[in-house]
Formats: sequence, structure tokens, C-alpha cells
Amino acid sequence: MPKKILNGIVVSNKPDKTITVLVERKYQHPILKKVIKAKKKYNAHDEKNKYKNGDKVSIRECKPFSKLKKFEVIGEVK
Repeated sequence: MPKKILNGIVVSNKPDKTITVLVERKYQHPILKKVIKAKKKYNAHDEKNKYKNGDKVSIRECKPFSKLKKFEVIGEVK
């Protein structure tokens, strides 16, 4: 099964080696046919504490690092 890859913006980098990434997606409601924006926050592993608030990053699904941390940072999105 392929690993999920998401793009988002860093909203927090306070914990050590962890960043919180806000991922926004758009989808069409099946009945109303209206385009809806959905937002979700993911905790991702950042080994070198490299990324700061406001950076656009790409994250990949991986083995769990902790209870809530199941993604790792691939790199910065240009």
C-alpha cells in the first residue's frame, strides 16, 4: 500500500523534533455540489528542528514515532 504524502503549512514547532502541519483540502459535497474546504492538523517528525512557523512542507506517512506522531517531513515545498 503506498504511503500518503500531504502538503501543508507549519503552524507550530514548539515540541522537540516535532512540527504541527495544517493540511487543507477541497472537495465537493456529494448532495449539495458545493466545494468545501476541510482543514486538519498532523504532527510530523522533524529530526533536525529545521522548519519554522509558516514554512510550506511535504510530509509522508510512516511508522508511528509516538501516540500522535505518524508522519515524517520529506522536505520543503517551493
